[in-house]
Amino acid sequence: MTLRAEPEDGADQAAGGAPGLRKIIHVDMDAFFASVEQRDEPDLRGRPVAVGFAGERGVVAAASYEARAFGVRSAMASAKALRLCPELVFRKPRFEVYRAVSQAIRAIFLDYTPHVEPLSLDEAYLDVTEDRRGIGSATRIAELIRARIRAETGLTASAGVSYNKFIAKLASDQNKPDGLCVIRPGEGARFVAGLPVKRFHGVGPKGAEKMARLGIHTGADLRGHDLPFLRQHFGSLADYLYRAARGIDLRAVRADRPRKSIGGERTFHHDISSGPALRETLDGIVDIVWERIERARGQGRTVTLKLRHSDFSTLTRARSLPRPVADKAEFAALGHGLLADLLPLPQPVRLMGLTLSALVGEEPEAPPVSPEAKAGQLSLW
Repeated sequence: MTLRAEPEDGADQAAGGAPGLRKIIHVDMDAFFASVEQRDEPDLRGRPVAVGFAGERGVVAAASYEARAFGVRSAMASAKALRLCPELVFRKPRFEVYRAVSQAIRAIFLDYTPHVEPLSLDEAYLDVTEDRRGIGSATRIAELIRARIRAETGLTASAGVSYNKFIAKLASDQNKPDGLCVIRPGEGARFVAGLPVKRFHGVGPKGAEKMARLGIHTGADLRGHDLPFLRQHFGSLADYLYRAARGIDLRAVRADRPRKSIGGERTFHHDISSGPALRETLDGIVDIVWERIERARGQGRTVTLKLRHSDFSTLTRARSLPRPVADKAEFAALGHGLLADLLPLPQPVRLMGLTLSALVGEEPEAPPVSPEAKAGQLSLW
């Protein structure tokens, strides 16, 4: 069957180069770290579990759905998580186990397509436009993948199936946990219109609050504003928001997607405010991060310093060069320059981080689709 996408939904080039809509699957493991712990320790099943450290300086890295029901979330201070859920069980992270499980899941993906773009250990995009196994339906492929993940790892995954990455990712979150959501060509703009803008990737709590002050609560509200209005209020994010409100995303699934940044951070056992202590800490972070940069053969133009205060507010400062950072000495000098501009600090900090970004080879943002773009063959169901 041939399906035609409505113009506002956009069109794209298939992974093999032929014109037409893509078939994209976004797979997202359900509460991945916590689910692995519950799988490996059956007594934890059905109980609220947090992966992280329960100490005074601890932070929740992941929370089971039972914990989320109490309001426990990732990146939350462990002390607050325990106040919300006194029965919360903490388990230390076992990243070597999570990586092994992630590799097993990726092997499943590769049985269906070579076009796999991992976003993290627990989620990935798959382009299944080329039906290499003759299954005939992107939805059926998603069902088979989810069934194999359950059978081979004992874990559940949610999936979104659509014709671009933006909508597939939104769809994968629609019926979590252990759910599947399919958004067909012609349905994207309507699907996006009914979602709260806080669901859009890149729109954080502060962005959602700003939108609310402007009367923007849903995708439909966002679509009601033209590009000049969005640029006036949201600057460089405007073009993305304009396309997102229309369900447009032309990014390809890239198996060799370059890293966006290389960095590292350190959480202190005790808050630090003195300049000498902060500079010494920064030197240690520079050593660690530059080793990672060399190992990844990374080259980037932007250095960003991150400080998290004792009240959990976060401050970032960045400096960009017209060329890649030359060497470790220049990387360190830029980081120390950013720190010097902030001293003396108004309050102590509990965390410091340093990142190199604007990496050479970073994928540029895709341009908007023209209304004349033609739709192609796609079987989603």
